[in-house]
Amino acid sequence: MTEKLYLKTLDAGYYQHFDAVVTAVEGNNIVLDRTLFYPLGGGQHWDTGTLSGPNGNLDVTEVRGRQAVHHTVEDAHQLEPGDEVRGSIDWETRYAHMRMHTAQHLVSGIVYEHFNGARTVGNQIHAHSSRIDFNPIAFDEDMLSILTEAVNQRVDEALPVTDSVMTRAEINAIMPPDRTNMDLLPSSVTELRIVQIGNRLDMCPCAGTHVTNLEEIGHINILEKKSKGKGTQRIKYDLIGSPQLRQPYTTTL
Repeated sequence: MTEKLYLKTLDAGYYQHFDAVVTAVEGNNIVLDRTLFYPLGGGQHWDTGTLSGPNGNLDVTEVRGRQAVHHTVEDAHQLEPGDEVRGSIDWETRYAHMRMHTAQHLVSGIVYEHFNGARTVGNQIHAHSSRIDFNPIAFDEDMLSILTEAVNQRVDEALPVTDSVMTRAEINAIMPPDRTNMDLLPSSVTELRIVQIGNRLDMCPCAGTHVTNLEEIGHINILEKKSKGKGTQRIKYDLIGSPQLRQPYTTTL
């Protein structure tokens, strides 16, 4: 089991450096007792960065795993269980994912609110552009204009983004299960990390990394829409403008 430091609080996402101990080695896959690296999951791409150990710096090119998180390195590493390492996240990529993922929550909340409860049924979060699948809906240009204006208005309001831990029963008492996609979560999961925008503009379970205020996102720009069949449409977007960008914390976890 790897302790996932980025899940401690939303603020933990702003750390760039952490110390850890190697617990297992499988070829070029390094398992640590704790990590700030986000592994592929929930539609969000993995973090990249470096591990610095007894034999120098190693580039981390891929991160996967739910329980034990595997950090794939390119070069021969000579690391062994028990070795101490310092991990460093590529901040530009991490922060881009934080902004994009928070934007996805905002867009999903606005679509549900404005267009008859259309659900988010899939998403892919990347650094330069991202996409969301909605159902049931058929966007036209007027709807996309309404969506863009509503999202950017909320960004300009600089609404806070917060997280908390709730049980399934607690979140179900507040939000409709179709809004939170509760049916997609294993029934064995009883306590959930909940991410909330403003006063429940969006509120749903999520293990991804996020900014703490919408002003950090910048404005959304919808690049295209595409039919995915059976009432499902995909929108692709990027982020533009001059957001209130932040730098990572200088201290080490």
